[in-house]
Amino acid sequence: MNRRFNRTLALAILASFVVPGVGLADETSTSDDESVTEIVVYGRALTQLGTAQSASEGVVGFDDIQLAPMLRVGELVEAVPGMVATQHSGTGKANQYFIRGFNLDHGTDLAVSVEGVPINMRSHGHGQGYLDLNFLIPETVRTTRYQRGPYSASVGDFSSAASVNFDLYDRLPDNIATLSVGQFGYGRSLLAGSAGGPALSITGALDVSRYDGPWDLDEDLEQTKFMAAMNTTLADRPLRVTLQGYDSQWQSTDQVPQRAISSGVISPLGFIDPDLGGSTERYALTARWGDDDWALSAYAIDYDFSLFSNFTYFLNDPVNGDEFEQRDERRVYGVALQSQRAFDAFNTSHLWRWGGDLRYDDVGEVGLYGTQARVRRETVRQDSLSEASLGIWSDIAVDLTDQLRMVAGVRYDYFDWDVTAQRSENSGQGNDGLISPKISFAFQFSDHIEGYANWGRGFHSNDVRGATIQREPLSGDPVDSVDALIASEGGEFGVRIEAAETFNATLTAFWLALDSELVYVGDAGSTEPNDGSRRYGAEVSLFWQARDWLAWNVAYTYTDARFDITSPDDEIPGAVPATLTTGVNAVWKNGVAASARLRWLSDAPLVENGSVRSDDSLLVNAGLRYRYGNAEYRLDVFNLLDSDAADIAYFYASRLAGEALSGIEDAHLHPLEPRAVRASVTWRFN
Repeated sequence: MNRRFNRTLALAILASFVVPGVGLADETSTSDDESVTEIVVYGRALTQLGTAQSASEGVVGFDDIQLAPMLRVGELVEAVPGMVATQHSGTGKANQYFIRGFNLDHGTDLAVSVEGVPINMRSHGHGQGYLDLNFLIPETVRTTRYQRGPYSASVGDFSSAASVNFDLYDRLPDNIATLSVGQFGYGRSLLAGSAGGPALSITGALDVSRYDGPWDLDEDLEQTKFMAAMNTTLADRPLRVTLQGYDSQWQSTDQVPQRAISSGVISPLGFIDPDLGGSTERYALTARWGDDDWALSAYAIDYDFSLFSNFTYFLNDPVNGDEFEQRDERRVYGVALQSQRAFDAFNTSHLWRWGGDLRYDDVGEVGLYGTQARVRRETVRQDSLSEASLGIWSDIAVDLTDQLRMVAGVRYDYFDWDVTAQRSENSGQGNDGLISPKISFAFQFSDHIEGYANWGRGFHSNDVRGATIQREPLSGDPVDSVDALIASEGGEFGVRIEAAETFNATLTAFWLALDSELVYVGDAGSTEPNDGSRRYGAEVSLFWQARDWLAWNVAYTYTDARFDITSPDDEIPGAVPATLTTGVNAVWKNGVAASARLRWLSDAPLVENGSVRSDDSLLVNAGLRYRYGNAEYRLDVFNLLDSDAADIAYFYASRLAGEALSGIEDAHLHPLEPRAVRASVTWRFN
């Protein structure tokens, strides 16, 4: 048996022993012969007046997450107003993310953490900031805290567009066993629960999924993941230790050329190369000790990734084809400390916060290989590297008057790297640092209305191999290196309205400029630095709990995104100008609940002059749930209208067998998955 199987089996068995609560009785358990009167708690309804730093930050959680149908785990980020997650490859791969006029590929300027542990991967084999959320078990996610824009000193790398932190349950509301089945070979089993008391509690979950998908080429997705967390106290302060494991393998149907579909060579769900796909392993041990006054956290992550892709088919190599493998094997270590202190001075209230974080990526192999039928035939580039960063930040919140609050902060980030490349000229060491000041004002016009003004600088890091490169890996031609740290600057004005506990709204106007845009390059399968950019936009979001049993939310965004150049060819490919998301939840006292969600993406430029554009897309998902006693029955329908629009589209040159050697420039798209029904049964026990 191989290393992957042995480690996955051992840790999955360990997780199964720590999934607590099986067979335990509880005096408050509900009998099987009566329906449940459910208390619904929406994170969107939590008041933010007097505490929020901007109009574009907030909290989502509880039933906001659990009620909505979810096709993929990465859609957890869609709880953030204006955020959209799509896919251009297999389910096991990280999603594509869209917000504030960014096509963020698999991360880039979107920073995501889980209980404070950063998830984005630096100098990754597939793309900078690679952000794979597939290891999460949605039922264990308690709340989602988000911020848009670079206004918080506590968040650093990749956070220019937005940052999101997922908090997990200390103790699950119920112990559950779930079995799900669906069309296209979908199956999932979940066992999760908590046990113990205030002094010591254990929460665990084991999740196993299989999926063939609707594609002509079976996806053969196999996912196994677990979570085990211990909560106790140490020196009268809370201590949480969490172990997570994830193992996934899949085949991919990547984006395909429009001409192949139009000519009938393949169906809209067809494929060109049958050997695409990948695998990911992620095992993490994390700990957090402390409370609101101060907290110390640490983490260690073991990560292994391999991905086979072919976007241009036979353009670069007419004989063997253009299939390639991207490889990433690393360990990531980190610690973070944060503290806060409230005090009065000059007859006003102050809250001083400070913190620091240290991260070290030990990358044993990050490589790019030419392959045929998943067999390596040439090494394009093979490196090992280490990348360390230190971030130090502080801010102070001051009540200037009874109505006016100010938060002023600053962050300093220092990076150090060492690259060992197969081509020795591309090896090297380096370091760089960046100061990012921030300032925000909040003015409370009334008990129900607050206005905000924000400004800040942020940054994203580039792949440090680009900072040391001197020669093109195969040809040896000279190439220009790039800066390792790229600054951003942004500001916004916003208004928050909380007319009652059941209604709130935010309206925001923003701008954001980057010194260099990370752009996804379709024929390379990775992100590459480009010209600087600037964005101007507006966002509106609403939440209304019209009745005890009925809640509605909507978010609309518009962004004008351009490269910062003097040229008519200044549109940013893939930058979606407008998005609309809306959802409705209904929960009745007889145990019945219903949820529906609509997502619309406008058309977007696929080339810099805007002459080629993607079509807009509309997606509707809906679900129905019934609870009776300890049992819950659920039916979800994805792509309810059976739209055949593209989930994502690109425009670049490719060559199919028999076509001219120069290839053909064409749109390449990945369609929405067709209508699919999934059913699940959940048993709750104590």
